[in-house]
Amino acid sequence: MMPQSNILVMAPLRTEREAELRELLEQMNEAPGQADAQNPLVPFGEFPQLHFARFAILADQTVGDMKTAYGVAAPDYPLSLAFLADFDGTADAFRADLASRAGAGLKRIFSFCRDFSPGADIPSWMKAHETPAATMYVNWRGRTVQQIREENALRLALEDHLQAKADAFDRKRPGEVHAELRAFMQAETRAGRLTLTPPLPTPFAWRLRNAAHFAAVPLLLLVLSPLLLLYLPVFLYQLRSREKADPVIAPRVEACYEAELARIEDFDVTNQFTAMGSVKPGVFRRWTLAFLLWLLDWTARHIYVRGQLARVGTIHFARWVFINEKRRLLFASNYDGSLETYMDDFINKVGWGLNLVFSNGVGYPASRWLVLDGSKDEQKFKYFLRRHELPTNVWYKAYPGLTAFDLKRNTLIREGIERESLRETELAQWVALF
Repeated sequence: MMPQSNILVMAPLRTEREAELRELLEQMNEAPGQADAQNPLVPFGEFPQLHFARFAILADQTVGDMKTAYGVAAPDYPLSLAFLADFDGTADAFRADLASRAGAGLKRIFSFCRDFSPGADIPSWMKAHETPAATMYVNWRGRTVQQIREENALRLALEDHLQAKADAFDRKRPGEVHAELRAFMQAETRAGRLTLTPPLPTPFAWRLRNAAHFAAVPLLLLVLSPLLLLYLPVFLYQLRSREKADPVIAPRVEACYEAELARIEDFDVTNQFTAMGSVKPGVFRRWTLAFLLWLLDWTARHIYVRGQLARVGTIHFARWVFINEKRRLLFASNYDGSLETYMDDFINKVGWGLNLVFSNGVGYPASRWLVLDGSKDEQKFKYFLRRHELPTNVWYKAYPGLTAFDLKRNTLIREGIERESLRETELAQWVALF
């Protein structure tokens, strides 16, 4: 298995050159916000390991909420440029590949950042400006871009074969269908018209780190459990007293801003989402959120690794990132469907999970005991989310037209056809995938 990695490069901009940078980023697109895979600056399509990537200018329009809600003047956060990528393999290898294939283009883009010099080494500069995710979610751990493309080609070839011989297949039992399609797949593979690359062995160092992480978090919680139980009543009192006093800031965004966001959406079955906001003031909220994201990261790394985040199966990649010394949080995801269905999916299926994290943000709809209410106030929640959303200037997806459901189906088709025989119930389920 080839594990996935991610990077977030973030650096302050030369504000006097913001308009110039926006114009340059727009030149990378073939449609509003949608990257041309072969654009001359960063030709994303030439990176065989790259799933998703984006450039976003982080202009937080909600930074003044801290003063409105709590009378606390927010720091003068610099306008920043962010580059995010999700890919197969290690970050070091990806940075080196970026420098090799797109070094000149990246230098031109990063030249708009305050501390970038023309002679800078791209991999080193990027690494120095990276911010690790507090929580990282990958829809299907170990499924590479190459695997996705090969499995989709397999499914299309099998469907074409089924349609070409529809009358004959209609009279066959599931076992016969499986045997004939398996023989067809083997013939196409031998002829070189199909390729099904065997999975690479999982790197030993990654396996060792993952096993250590799997054991360390529960062990640490077990060791700390007496202290956590003693603190629990105090925590609940601190939490509820703050929840009762926290103001809600969730007005509808201006029509022009909503139009700017909508302008870059729904070009594909998958969309991007980038949002940021301030964490409620005080150590209590910062460390509560840090602890919860630490736990969520463990579940995303060891439990939700095969197609679903809790009950939500439409997210390809997502991350929660602390910035500015844990005073602000950046959230970025790649999801299937419209934003409206995305929000409804979360509200209806894991509203408590939304509250668990985002209720620690300034202005969030009133919640109780960290998990209740909050997102259930649907209209305020949607206004809150839209208001914290930022336009993504450039967004790339390596496999347009394919949803997370499609990827799972294609993987199951491959797994089934590579097996010499299936049980009767498995055969019925496998044939139903077509």
